Amino acid sequence: MSNRKRKHGIFAVSNEAVEMIQAEEVQQQKVTSKPIAEALETIFNQMRVAGNRPRTIESYSYIFNQFVEMNNIEYVEEINIDSIYNYLGSLDVSQRTKLIRLKSTKAVLSKFHNNGWIKERFWSNIQIKIDKEVKKGAKDSDIDRLLQLIDKTTFIGFRDACAVTLMYKTGIRIRTLGELRERHIDFENLCLSLDGSTLKNHKFLKLPITQELADMLQMLLKLNKGIREYYGTDNSHVFITQNGLPMNSSKSSNNAISKQLCKYSKRFRLKNINAHAIRRAYAKNLYDNGASVALISKALGHSSLDVTTYYLDLDVEEVAKDLREYL
Repeated sequence: MSNRKRKHGIFAVSNEAVEMIQAEEVQQQKVTSKPIAEALETIFNQMRVAGNRPRTIESYSYIFNQFVEMNNIEYVEEINIDSIYNYLGSLDVSQRTKLIRLKSTKAVLSKFHNNGWIKERFWSNIQIKIDKEVKKGAKDSDIDRLLQLIDKTTFIGFRDACAVTLMYKTGIRIRTLGELRERHIDFENLCLSLDGSTLKNHKFLKLPITQELADMLQMLLKLNKGIREYYGTDNSHVFITQNGLPMNSSKSSNNAISKQLCKYSKRFRLKNINAHAIRRAYAKNLYDNGASVALISKALGHSSLDVTTYYLDLDVEEVAKDLREYL
């Protein structure tokens, strides 16, 4: 055999060896890779132990398995930024729904990362932009009707009427309402003197009240005193439960007044009656009566004028009309 043949033979054997090595490496990679099904089972068990609701886990499972199927992915290591964009691009749904599915996919990938199966959080910068849905303020007519229909002959009814009137006339948040103490009401000067503990921005604020509202609040304080004496409770909250206990809560949805507003809305068939809508109605009334956006922003305790402008939800015709007066 010539040297050339021997060399050719050596090269042939070497190529076969390389192919075998490559095949072994691929097989070894599959052995060491984390199957998607196994990874999902692990993180869902972790979520159950952490107390996540079954409905949340089911939602994650549905969305992520859809993501996996659309990309034909078998192992965690196969997931990359392109697979996420491919998944989002294949969805024939609204931008809002895409955002929900992206958030769920990111949540699962973050758990993969926390378990050490993915090294880099390459999905962090993927965003979906959607227009914010502006919540409307309550109608003045609906608030007036609510105040007429509430049974003010009972303690609960009178308390609720005071709460609605106070929110409508001052624009305070439901959380501030729950934190309100007797010392915050200045009956002599007809105003609320709110310290930082009651406000979201933790700044001092004074808000004027009418004599009619002041009279209602004085009557409420007298009723509160009788309730506390009967049940032996001791607090200075302006708005209390029928058992004399504070009703403040860190979550506005758990506030007793919020729950009552929900009941009234259904019972009296009034649309958009809730604490947030009443606060927006207060802001819109100020604007309609000529108050500047800066003044309204201060009264609402907003962090910036941008928040207030968005809050007022001014349409293009209103803006054009107001601007014309300055030409």
